[in-house]
Amino acid sequence: MQELKVGCIVLGILENNCYFIHREGEYDAIFVDPNSQGGKLFTKLREKGLTIQAILLTHGHFDHIMGVNEMREVSGAKVYASEDEEDLLNDSIKNSSAKVGKTYTVKPDVLLKDGEEITVGSMKCKMIKTPGHTEGGCCYYFEEEGILFSGDTLFCESVGRTDFETGDVADLKKSLAKLMELPDEVKVYPGHGEFTTIGHEKMYNPFVAGV
Repeated sequence: MQELKVGCIVLGILENNCYFIHREGEYDAIFVDPNSQGGKLFTKLREKGLTIQAILLTHGHFDHIMGVNEMREVSGAKVYASEDEEDLLNDSIKNSSAKVGKTYTVKPDVLLKDGEEITVGSMKCKMIKTPGHTEGGCCYYFEEEGILFSGDTLFCESVGRTDFETGDVADLKKSLAKLMELPDEVKVYPGHGEFTTIGHEKMYNPFVAGV
């Protein structure tokens, strides 16, 4: 089977990492957390010969979702999110879009349970529920390739804030402990900042110590 390729486009004032995933030599693509410019992102990938077949949301904060509706409209792709994030995605106050003057909501097509798998073409990933940054925060784990998209749960040597709507420190600690059970070599692609690995975070992330 061909290698799984991960592309990253950084967008927005908060410098969000927006990811697209595809298998080398194949056309199906998955997009993770489109910050904005959904139509332009679709066109850019189509110029590369890729077709967006699924949109995965790690959580519902405005800076991770404001390209979703346009991308879904032009691509026809389904939007996936944790079942526990539906309320935040549909509330412009809770997802903070109203606070930045751009009221925005998203209605997911598919609500996922913890551990549920998604298959797109020859790609397969599992949703791992990781509340803490938000109640319905989650990660997407491509186990065969050792790749994790961690959203704002886990950053390189840091973690997501818990002082927004539905955030909870105790939940985040449990979620971090869950992620630290993954193999050290797993590559971590966070919602902001540099890429990392589980092994690196075990050694250098102060928020992971003692979880």
